[in-house]
Amino acid sequence: MGRTRTKRWRLPVVSVRTRLLAVIAAAVTVGLVGVGAAVYLSERARIIATTDDLLMNNLEAAQVLVQTYVDEEPTATAEDALRVIVQRVSPDDNMGVLGIVDGQATLVPGVQLDLQLESQPDFVEQVAAEANGTDAMLGRYAENGVAWQYLAAPIVLTEGQQQNVLFVMAYDLEAELAEINGSGRTYIVASAITILLVLLVGGIAAGRLLRPLRRMRETAERVSGQQMDERIPVEGRDDVSELARTMNDMLDRLDASLDAQRQLLSDVRHELRTPITIVRGHLELMNPDDPADVRETQELAVDELDRMNALVQDLSESAAVHGPASLQLQATDMRELVALLVRKADAIDGATVEAGPAENAVVPIDQARITQAVLQLAQNGVTHGGGRIVIGCRAAGDVVELWVRDFGPGVPDDLKVRIFERFDRGAGGTRGSGLGLNIVHLIAAAHGGSARVIDPHDGPGAVFVLALPVNGPGFPEPGSAPDNTGAHPGAPARPPGASPVLGSGAATAPTPPLPPEIPQRPPLPAAQAPTPADEHEEEPWHRS
Repeated sequence: MGRTRTKRWRLPVVSVRTRLLAVIAAAVTVGLVGVGAAVYLSERARIIATTDDLLMNNLEAAQVLVQTYVDEEPTATAEDALRVIVQRVSPDDNMGVLGIVDGQATLVPGVQLDLQLESQPDFVEQVAAEANGTDAMLGRYAENGVAWQYLAAPIVLTEGQQQNVLFVMAYDLEAELAEINGSGRTYIVASAITILLVLLVGGIAAGRLLRPLRRMRETAERVSGQQMDERIPVEGRDDVSELARTMNDMLDRLDASLDAQRQLLSDVRHELRTPITIVRGHLELMNPDDPADVRETQELAVDELDRMNALVQDLSESAAVHGPASLQLQATDMRELVALLVRKADAIDGATVEAGPAENAVVPIDQARITQAVLQLAQNGVTHGGGRIVIGCRAAGDVVELWVRDFGPGVPDDLKVRIFERFDRGAGGTRGSGLGLNIVHLIAAAHGGSARVIDPHDGPGAVFVLALPVNGPGFPEPGSAPDNTGAHPGAPARPPGASPVLGSGAATAPTPPLPPEIPQRPPLPAAQAPTPADEHEEEPWHRS
C-alpha cells in the first residue's frame, strides 16, 4: 500500500517590489500616526486644562459676587446668593449654569445658554451626591451620550446652615473638542492621500531601480553551460549598475573557466588517446609464446603507463595553483632565494648552474611554488639547452623578475607566443606531459605576475622570466600587466605595450623587436620553411 505524500504548504512568492513598498507604506503610516496621535493628545490635554481654568476663573468671579451681595444684604440667605450668581453669570460658548438646593435643580439662568444642565436628571443626582462639605470640586459627567466637565461649589453663609446649596457650572467637552476633532479627521484624510502618493511614487521609483535586477534574473535564466555569451545591460552609475558590471565580470570569468575546462578535456582526450592506442595495438599484436616479444611489449606498456601517470600528476599540479587562494605567502629575501635555487638546481642531473646578478628585495611570495617554477625552468634548460644555466633576479619598477637563462638553440619567435600553452610541447625526442611550462605560467599568474621568454643579447639560448609584483598578488584590471619594461641582464628590453597574456592560452606577449645592437635571427631559407604537413610535427624547443 503506497504511502500518501503530504503536500507541503509553501508561502506565496512575494516580489521585492511589493515588500519594499509594504515596508515604505508601513514606515510612513507609523510615522504619520505617531505624529498625529502625539499632536492630538497634546492639544486635547491643553483644551481640557483650559476648560478647568475657565471653571476656576468663573468660581472666583462667583465668590466676588457672593461677597459683594452679602455685604449689601447682611440678612441674605444662601439661596438668595445662589440666585444672584445664576442671574449675573457671564455666558460663554458651550457652557451651562445651574442652581441646586437640597438635591433639586431650582434655579436656571435667565438667558438661553448652550448647555441645559437641568435636562439631565442623572447629572443633578451625581453632582448632589458627590458634592459635600464646603470645598468646590471639579468633576466629569459622561452619561446618556454627553460629556461635561463641571464645577460644583457649595454656598455656605452661616454656621449650622440647614439648606444644601450648590452652584454648578459645566462645559460641553465634545463641543470644546469639536475643532480639534475636525482637524484630526482632516489630518487622517491628508495622511491617507500622502500614503497613496508615497506608494505611487515609490512604486515607480522601485520599478526603475529594480528593472536591472529583473534583467539579471532573466539573463541568469537564459545563461547555461552551452550559451554564456549574453551579458546584462549596464545603465547609470549607481549601486545597481555596479552590481550589473560585477555580474558581467562574473559571467566573463565563468565563460573563460568553461572554455578552459572544455579545452582541457579535449587536450586530455587527445593526449590519452595515443598511449592507449599504442598499448592496445602492441597487446593485440603480441605473441604470448615469444618471451622476448612479451618482455618488449611489457616494457613499452609500462613506459606508456608512466607517461599517463606523469600526465595525471601534472594535471593535479596545474589544478592546485589556480588563483591566489592556493598560495601560502610569506615575505622572502630574493637574493637569498636565488642562492637557494642555485644550490637546488645544481642537483639536477646534467646541470651546470651559475648564479647571476641578484638584487636585494623582499617580496611576498609562496616560496615553495616559486621554487617549483624555477626548478621546472632549470630542468627545461638542462633538457633542451645543453645543461649550462644561469639564475638571477632584478627589480623592474613595481615587479621583481626571476630569470633562468640557458645556452641552447633558443626559442623561435613564433613559439614564444604559445610556449606556455597547455600540451603545446615541442618534440624532437621529448616525452614530457606538455604541462611543465604551463604550470610555471599558472604559478606566476596566481602571484599576480606573468611568465615570458625572450632572447639574450649576448649569445645563444633563451631567457625565461617570472615577473612577480612587489606588493604581492592583486587583481589587476583586464589587460593590465606589471611594468616589465626594463632590460634583463643578458636580455633585451621589453618595450611598453608588450604585456604578457594572463589566461589559459599564451602566457607571453608577442616577441618584441630586438634592439639594433642585437643581431636578428636570420629567416629560414625557402627550402627549410615549414610546410603545412610540418605544422603538426613536434619541434625540439623548450617544452617539458
